[in-house]
Amino acid sequence: MAVKDSHRARQAQATKEQVARAARVLFRQQGYVATTIAAISDAAEIPAQTIYSAFGNKPAILREIARIWIAEADTRRLAQESLALADPAERLRAAAHWNTRQFVAGIDVIQIYQEAARADPRMADEMQRVWAAREHELKLYLESFDGDLAQPQDRALDIFLACTTAEVYRLLVSDRGWSEAEYETWLGDTLVSQLLP
Repeated sequence: MAVKDSHRARQAQATKEQVARAARVLFRQQGYVATTIAAISDAAEIPAQTIYSAFGNKPAILREIARIWIAEADTRRLAQESLALADPAERLRAAAHWNTRQFVAGIDVIQIYQEAARADPRMADEMQRVWAAREHELKLYLESFDGDLAQPQDRALDIFLACTTAEVYRLLVSDRGWSEAEYETWLGDTLVSQLLP
């Protein structure tokens, strides 16, 4: 019985991922607001009723898109590994790497969330929770520098947050034509020059 349940759980997860991947493309192309469950159903080749049963609504689909993005970007593991680096400059350059990787893997997801937040108060609240959780994690990350920073913790966090906004990434990479490697180098250099003595 456990094998059968396990197989069903894997099938259900595979269906959710298939829906999420199709929805991500549609949200990026048509916009979050304009995309219907029926359109997602057609694109994913999954019946609309199955999508409603699995997710219930578009915000739940967007949450699954975000879950897949974060898992594929692997930034949590990279951030954890960077904590083992003894040299503070290396640690900040590692942070520049995992931030860049997160943007490369999902700048479209951030844009979709921003559109959803403008249209749906529930998504605006969720986006605020996501940003607050990110800020908390970065605060803990910076606390690991234990006296190596040139700035007080709050100021260091402000600088880190300002340098790692999606808007700065979009400006430099999408609008100004920087390569991802150029952005990552700039971010690492900026974090080191601004945060270390």
